[in-house]
Amino acid sequence: MNTINKNKLTIITDNKNWMEGNAINQAKDVAKLDGVVEAFAMPDLHAGKTPVGITVITEGIIYPHLIGTDIGCGMSTYSTDIEVSKLKTDKWVKKLNTIKTLSAVPNENYYPDCPIPDFGSLGAGNHFAEFQVVHKVYDKDALEELGVSIKELLITAHSGSRSYGAKILQNYNSYNGYKADREEAKEYMAVHNDALKWSSLNRDEAVEKIIAYLGFQKKPVKRLESFHNYLEETGGKFYHRKGSVSSNHNAVFIAGSRGTLSYIVRPTTKCAEYGYSLAHGSGRKWARSMCKGRVWNKYDKCSIDIKFNKYQGQLVCHDYDLLFEEAPEAYKNIENIIAILLEYEMVELIASVKPVLTVKA
Repeated sequence: MNTINKNKLTIITDNKNWMEGNAINQAKDVAKLDGVVEAFAMPDLHAGKTPVGITVITEGIIYPHLIGTDIGCGMSTYSTDIEVSKLKTDKWVKKLNTIKTLSAVPNENYYPDCPIPDFGSLGAGNHFAEFQVVHKVYDKDALEELGVSIKELLITAHSGSRSYGAKILQNYNSYNGYKADREEAKEYMAVHNDALKWSSLNRDEAVEKIIAYLGFQKKPVKRLESFHNYLEETGGKFYHRKGSVSSNHNAVFIAGSRGTLSYIVRPTTKCAEYGYSLAHGSGRKWARSMCKGRVWNKYDKCSIDIKFNKYQGQLVCHDYDLLFEEAPEAYKNIENIIAILLEYEMVELIASVKPVLTVKA
């Protein structure tokens, strides 16, 4: 264990977990903002427009720019009622390759007040939908309580409020923040909460589109959901989570890259010491701008997944640049992230899952 304390900032790491200096400097700067009580950098911390993998706790003031444009970005995991033995990976890849984006698939549900133009789409970047199978069970009873069966495929969607969140931030992008008792803060919280609702529905719709497009009639059942980019008020304090997950869940899905395992974990009461928060995934090791130069000339579309996907899951992705930006090599080791959370006694393992088919963009 190697907790690093920098005034109001606590960095949860160990000697094996490399953290980019720029990310740490960003976290230090954020911790100096007016009204910040504490800030907690998770082991998946990495640099972005603002640091990603952090929880910032304030009193009397909110900072929408810390949440960013993709309000409500998160992950939802669903049971599919599709038996693992019915998996037809090659057939499904061929079918899904006939569409360039989920936006091209008609919406099954109709919401006349929907503020998301491409409702039911995933978006680019690190967003995805992924079919998975349970790899190892650590707590059989907990897994059964979640309604997750080892005999059926799971599908996890990672996406958010799409352009809706971006429009909200355009209207509330003061880097000085907003006093919590001001009308602007109340207005932001109202539209922010609306974006959370629509981001959740957007993930539901994207998954339903995929399942239906593959020819299955039964709708998937949501078993887990957590937001990564959002703001909540608890006990008079404001918790800004950017790439971190609230520990106030019975279970949380922590994603690896498309070439690694992901984990279903149970948060413990120990998380109260760390901003009631957890890491949300493996976290980037390289900035996107660095990926092309590092892997572009080393691998082609096929070999990059063969080399870095030991679980041999297949991929549907029509954006060639995105393929390299999102190379498994560009992410931290998920096993190290989980090991740190276990060392800090922040989680208990329920199960690991492995990827079998990932859909991007």
